[in-house]
Amino acid sequence: MAKKIAVLTGAGISTSAGIPDFRGPHGVWTKHPEQMNVYDIDSFLSDKESREYSWRWQKESPVWGAQPGIAHKALAKLEQAGLLTLLATQNFDALHEKAGNSDDVIVNLHGSIGTSHCMKCGAEYDTADIMNNLDNEPDPHCHRKLPYKGNMPCNGIIKTDVVYFGQALPDGAMEKSMRMASSADEFWAIGSTLEVYPAASLVPVAAQAGVPVTIMNMGHTQYDSIASRLIHDPIQNALPKLVDETIAAETAA
Repeated sequence: MAKKIAVLTGAGISTSAGIPDFRGPHGVWTKHPEQMNVYDIDSFLSDKESREYSWRWQKESPVWGAQPGIAHKALAKLEQAGLLTLLATQNFDALHEKAGNSDDVIVNLHGSIGTSHCMKCGAEYDTADIMNNLDNEPDPHCHRKLPYKGNMPCNGIIKTDVVYFGQALPDGAMEKSMRMASSADEFWAIGSTLEVYPAASLVPVAAQAGVPVTIMNMGHTQYDSIASRLIHDPIQNALPKLVDETIAAETAA
């Protein structure tokens, strides 16, 4: 029976794809803490100027135009080999989807910038369409016609599916992640500082279930002591190597 590997990814896997992290020593929010307001749900809902700034900031952010790196593609390869059962990510850059991982394994713990929704009627939008029209509509509102209101447009506020500060995580995201992490044969934490909860709690959840934990991160984390394997090499080099070694060992078994 194929090995089951559960993975948690953080900002470190995307830095090699040109996306700066948020909380590291040189992170976006470390240097510019005021920019955390871009993802403050109360400001977004209550203030038109804040919404316009949030949308413009997200469009101009490296997150929006980034493409998956070799580390992302390595995890797609792991799934194609039938070994990846969970890819829980703290990132909202949608790079795992772009790399070829499927919705069957991906759990976007902090949401995704790839899609957006009307906060009034729930209509879904492709964020790319909104970004392309942002010069014409800097404060995007829903244009869905409501039959029960004489086909008047909904006009609700549209927001990306990124989880903003003050919002709950997507329904069932942590529950599924905890279930898959504790039933895996291995758990890998890749590029996460393991400081943000509840995502960080997946490491002790896996360890307490007897699942060997690998932590791959350039810096040290609070859970290094419970890891079976620590890797501090650059992720763009170390992860493809680990994936290839894992697939080779499984093929030879």
